[in-house]
Amino acid sequence: MKGQDFITFNVGGQIFTTKVSTIRRHPHSRLARILDDADPEFKVVNSQVFIDRDWGLFRFIMEYLRTGRITLSGEFETDGLLCEAEFYNISALSDFLHSNNCYAKSEILELRFVIQDAQSFFRVFSSKSTTLDALASRISVFIEQPTNLAQNLMERLPVHRPSHHDLIFQCGADCSDGKQLSARYVTIEPDERKLLNATNVLGLMVDTILREGFRLISTRTVSPEEKIECYTFERRGTRNILIISNPYKADVSPVSKQTEKSTKKGKSQK
Repeated sequence: MKGQDFITFNVGGQIFTTKVSTIRRHPHSRLARILDDADPEFKVVNSQVFIDRDWGLFRFIMEYLRTGRITLSGEFETDGLLCEAEFYNISALSDFLHSNNCYAKSEILELRFVIQDAQSFFRVFSSKSTTLDALASRISVFIEQPTNLAQNLMERLPVHRPSHHDLIFQCGADCSDGKQLSARYVTIEPDERKLLNATNVLGLMVDTILREGFRLISTRTVSPEEKIECYTFERRGTRNILIISNPYKADVSPVSKQTEKSTKKGKSQK
């Protein structure tokens, strides 16, 4: 296969075409040995190198060979990709996947909910302040006074931010001696409804959080006496794996390193 500028792989029935120079960037990989007809396991069929492996994972192999980096979603399991990197003998990639650096940090969000008399209180904690900033910008609390019922006037209040990592708001009726003093309604954009009922607000909050890519991982009662319920969510971030700064120097065999050291030593003695 010498003298060609391009090479085509048929991996599990999927066709991949790339430059020979791209494969040469990793001279110690099995793919590079194919170029020199040095790996008898791979067969050439109709001018294509047939490889009986997972083509879905091979596209990540090709992304790494071309760019020196791989972008993986937070839910991506790296075990299969590690197996493929070892099969193709791409040591820089397999070494990195063996390390802990390729795992994305999870973002934790906790929603606490408590009912006290006719009022309900919500408190949200998050490990990322930017998440709470975005959530707070979508939540509005409207307070309605009995004196304004005829005029249908409501005062808009922002959510309370005790710190960068939590926010608080409430809904329901504020009563004293059996008389309603005010009512607090909650709106969460893009939903335009003004909700007074705590169960409805809780359902909309959970739905909003799930739509932001979080998943519910646990529910528990923090305080049975105070009836505090806690919902914990997790969102795994996107992993942008930077393997090397220069893909052309990706793989250097131990023999090559030793030869380079010997050459430098010989020059210094001269």
